[in-house]
Amino acid sequence: MTADELKSIISASLRCDYIDVDGDGRHWTALVVSPEFEGKRSIQRHQRVFATLGARMKTDEVHALSIHALTPAEWQAAQQG
Repeated sequence: MTADELKSIISASLRCDYIDVDGDGRHWTALVVSPEFEGKRSIQRHQRVFATLGARMKTDEVHALSIHALTPAEWQAAQQG
């Protein structure tokens, strides 16, 4: 699995305004900005991202994924701050 493959998988199932993935092939960090996160708690946002990966998480194709899930407004505020 490459960072580009992981980005493609996530963005194919989740509308992303911005996505960045970095990692070593097994351990990943993803910054995902999506309007679908509006009104959702952090755990719900993470579950939504994990859902895009499906069985890949269970088969160890993606061993670990740390997620930073933001709404577009939160992302904009972070960029300004």
